[in-house]
Amino acid sequence: MTTSTNPHDRPTTRRDLIVAGVCGAFVGLMVGASYAAVPLYDWFCRVTGFNGTTQIATSAPGRVLDRTVMVRFDANVGPGLPWRFTPERTTMEMKLGEVVTVDYIVTNLAARETHGVAAYNVAPLNFGAYFQKINCFCFNEQTMAPGETRRMTVVFYVDPSFSDEPDAQVRDTITLSYTFYPQRESQRPVADRAPSGKGS
Repeated sequence: MTTSTNPHDRPTTRRDLIVAGVCGAFVGLMVGASYAAVPLYDWFCRVTGFNGTTQIATSAPGRVLDRTVMVRFDANVGPGLPWRFTPERTTMEMKLGEVVTVDYIVTNLAARETHGVAAYNVAPLNFGAYFQKINCFCFNEQTMAPGETRRMTVVFYVDPSFSDEPDAQVRDTITLSYTFYPQRESQRPVADRAPSGKGS
């Protein structure tokens, strides 16, 4: 029996391969974009202050204005983390450009070692571009011994250019909010772990 070959089969196969290649490239591009989205978004937020992200400063500003702003301090703990987390003070009136230090008090209420990481934001969201942190405990994993209480410090200033912000003409209160989230136990080498059941 003789089998005939359709002359249209070859172009169809070539077209299918091209379509499959384009689809594969598109999927690869989307996967790559999804991995890049987080660092790019983080960079965008830090540069622009978008979504209440504060800025990072390495030194004090060159000037201090007489104009003052009220800063509120908020502290929260995510579900599953047995910590008490409170600001040492809830409000502070400060001058624009003035460098100030504020402590938060953290207590581990559990009878075991626990771990947490703090995230933060500023409200109103567009004010984050003017909130400059010099030192902060955020994004660093904190390990707390059973019953331990610790002071965690934030050093910051509000940029003098805040006085030019249109919304600042009618709103003069900024809220700095921190939330601690639970973390799994750190994977530390055995030699680095403190012996249990021994007092100092």
